[in-house]
Amino acid sequence: METEEYVRILGHEGQLLASAAAAAGPDAKVPTCPDWQVRDLLKHTGVVHLWAAGFVAERLDSPRPMGDPPDLDGAPLVEWYRASHRRLLDTLTAAEPGLKCWHFLAAPSPLAFWARRQAHETTVHRFDAEAARGGAPAEIGPAFAVDGIDELLRGFQARDRGRLRTETPRVLRIRATDVDDAVWTVRLTQEPPATEGGAAGEADCEISGPAARLYLALWNRLPFPAVTGDVAVADLWREKSAIG
Repeated sequence: METEEYVRILGHEGQLLASAAAAAGPDAKVPTCPDWQVRDLLKHTGVVHLWAAGFVAERLDSPRPMGDPPDLDGAPLVEWYRASHRRLLDTLTAAEPGLKCWHFLAAPSPLAFWARRQAHETTVHRFDAEAARGGAPAEIGPAFAVDGIDELLRGFQARDRGRLRTETPRVLRIRATDVDDAVWTVRLTQEPPATEGGAAGEADCEISGPAARLYLALWNRLPFPAVTGDVAVADLWREKSAIG
């Protein structure tokens, strides 16, 4: 996917998030993040937007901590989130394609990284806001869902800090059933998971389903659509795959 498409999706998803949060109200529980109310979701996502925008706008070449959330609630908090989202969109839109700044996963460029990461960050948290509001959630396109699964498997879970490890080597297969060739083989050991595309060799367990449901399930927002083989491997994902 191109950077411009990620920015477009980020814009749409952020608007949906804000609308769902406003409809739910700040006190509403977020069932997909049991420790959170909607106010926590808005503060977290807005702070992340501003943090990401800072690296691009200031061309920072090293990491820095996120800022503190505002002391706001209710409608003013929703408006603060909308402004944070707009700042991120404006920053990404105005950025030069060749800019250099810090980023934490492999990507064609820093700008491509931040556009992609924030598009997926916002989509998952939009689903959280809609879960708090109730009713049918907005759809997630299959191609974008596959891209997000790939980012999660090859990016987040491959980092040294991850906890998805096992003393006994296991092989997990992930298969999107509604997109051609959307298959990943994840090798689990005492080291960070190693993911390759395709169905290479035998797998101990396979998690499969439509791409959008699979995407949300792998981010621990929905149950797995279908599990075959050793369910203990799927349970290991549930227990160890959370992103801090």
